[in-house]
Amino acid sequence: MTHSPIAAVWDELGGDPALLPGVSTVVRAGALEAALPVRESARACVGACALAAAELGARRAGLARVPRVSVDDGAVATAFVSERHLRIDGRAPVGFAPLSRFWRTADGWVRTHANYPHHRARLLDALGAADDAGAEDVAGLLAGRSAREIEESVYDAGGLAVALRTPEEWAAHEQGLALAEHPLIEWGGPGGRGGPAGPGGAAGGRRRARLLAPPAGTGPLLPASGVRVLDLTRVIAGPVATRTLALLGADVLRLDAPRLPEDPDSHADTGFGKRSALLDLVADRRAFDELLAAADVVVTGYRPGALDRFGLSPEALAERDPGLVVAQVSAWGTYGPWGGRRGFDSLVQVATGIAVTEGSPGRPGALPAQALDHGTGYLLAAAVLRALTDRTESGRGRVVRLALARTAMWLTDGIGRPEAPGAVPDASKGEPGAVTGPPARTAPAPSPEEPGTVPGTSEREPGTVADASVGEPYDRPDAWLAERTGPVGRLRHALPPVSFTGGPADWSRPPGRWGTDPARWA
Repeated sequence: MTHSPIAAVWDELGGDPALLPGVSTVVRAGALEAALPVRESARACVGACALAAAELGARRAGLARVPRVSVDDGAVATAFVSERHLRIDGRAPVGFAPLSRFWRTADGWVRTHANYPHHRARLLDALGAADDAGAEDVAGLLAGRSAREIEESVYDAGGLAVALRTPEEWAAHEQGLALAEHPLIEWGGPGGRGGPAGPGGAAGGRRRARLLAPPAGTGPLLPASGVRVLDLTRVIAGPVATRTLALLGADVLRLDAPRLPEDPDSHADTGFGKRSALLDLVADRRAFDELLAAADVVVTGYRPGALDRFGLSPEALAERDPGLVVAQVSAWGTYGPWGGRRGFDSLVQVATGIAVTEGSPGRPGALPAQALDHGTGYLLAAAVLRALTDRTESGRGRVVRLALARTAMWLTDGIGRPEAPGAVPDASKGEPGAVTGPPARTAPAPSPEEPGTVPGTSEREPGTVADASVGEPYDRPDAWLAERTGPVGRLRHALPPVSFTGGPADWSRPPGRWGTDPARWA
């Protein structure tokens, strides 16, 4: 057995360390190779998510044993670049737009993001460029300006640009300092301000969490069966989290505003197992409130503050329904000078020093995958699953927050223990938004006897995982790819890396066309 990043993440999730010996790994050379420990961090995120799923499945199904978890570097590496492996009727997805790239400046480098039309328009407006400006035009405009000045002027115009920084520069930056004071996984209070729910329902007349029936049928064990997830996310991290919950049986309904454009390839990659509807939060507010009233989980991925004007901040949602699990993912966190800024994985890599570490002396580089997005997505799903496990006992929901930039700092710090220095969870504070401890460590008892279950022998000390086996080097993803036909065409896609004994091997349905499902629960 070895102490591992999976154990550190599991501890931050509030998981029972006695379950860790039931996690086995297959290590493959060549998977997610990088200067930073990307392979190890990806393995930890997926492994913790799979263990949280197995734990919830055992709890809801009334199993005496928690199913064993297997994490294969090949499956993880393939899934972490799922958008690259996707094929729709043989066609590869469209990648980064021409204006989403690194640019030389007068004093260094800057990276811009202009994949969406409105972000492209704001970038060009900030630079004083014509609407039809191309890469050469933009390069000329940026070459004579400082990277930090470009960063601020583009953000002021509502666009996205980030100056290249070293890890040391980011650690000294105000936002880096703010993030360092927070844990990787930030838990908020268990429900609203009304106190614990009593036998007759939630305090203040608000409902308790819906009682979920045990997973039924003879098919795979689906830990999230019957769980209703309202998906208010966009662009990889949030959609990966909700795609994972859909794999595990949740009824995931993604809602988008009709006016916001969506990349159909990105939707196809992250839409497995989900339904997708369009809803205007002003014109269709009654319909939205009806959906919200019946939801078990809400996952949000918009810029912090963007949903507040609709009364949908995590705190407001928790106050409205103490039984609701609320999960929020952001680029930079919800605090500090950058707390309200937009951001994407590629930009976070540049700001936090990852692009310097992964680059060459003369040019910045990038991780072998959008690992901040994917890793944070699996961590977010794991946190939701742990909160649901806790809710089976308490009847109360939780608020959980993650940020790509905090995941980046965990990675650049060498994926040691992810807790913030000096951060002491305080489980006595139950107000919405208060930083409290993770869910309680409650799980079916592990057993050393039964094959396919978590062994819990006295030889294995808490905080260790089963020894890893060494597999063949990772050179081809074929073993972790599948094909199927759906509404968007013939798809080749990456299989899910979340794996436990008796669990699902693939999603129950392929992605549908974006925004074409009715806005109602299944």
